[in-house]
Amino acid sequence: MIRTQPLFDLTLEVGPGHDLRRPDGWGRLIYHVTGGQFPGERLRGRVLPVSGDWVRTEPGAGRLDVRLLLEAEDGAKIYMRYEGINTLGPAHREKLARGEALDPESYYFRTAAFFETVAPGYDWLNRVVAVGVGTRTAPGVTYAVHEVL
Repeated sequence: MIRTQPLFDLTLEVGPGHDLRRPDGWGRLIYHVTGGQFPGERLRGRVLPVSGDWVRTEPGAGRLDVRLLLEAEDGAKIYMRYEGINTLGPAHREKLARGEALDPESYYFRTAAFFETVAPGYDWLNRVVAVGVGTRTAPGVTYAVHEVL
């Protein structure tokens, strides 16, 4: 049995995408992550705007490749990278473009994350695998991120 414990909630603000997809929908969408925050019991702070999301699209799914620079509330810098899969389709994107909320049960959105830091107080993160459940919103993305124990 896999056990987890909450690490933090992650909210990302995402700028407009750069669309590098072919007419058949396959290809790449590149997003600038312009900011965000991550409140948690052991770790909290903000997402610095030197972050991005490189999504590879294929029939029925998007494969995420996200790299974030986190700044903990004490100023420590933490690199977070994760990969994942979402099944957001054209109908979901149309709803988001109209500012409508999505039903999280209507799509699959999961990630696996890793961290790197030289900050002594957060060295433990260098040995953590985390999983996230994502939710897509009009202004960006939110995740419930859990440490795998």
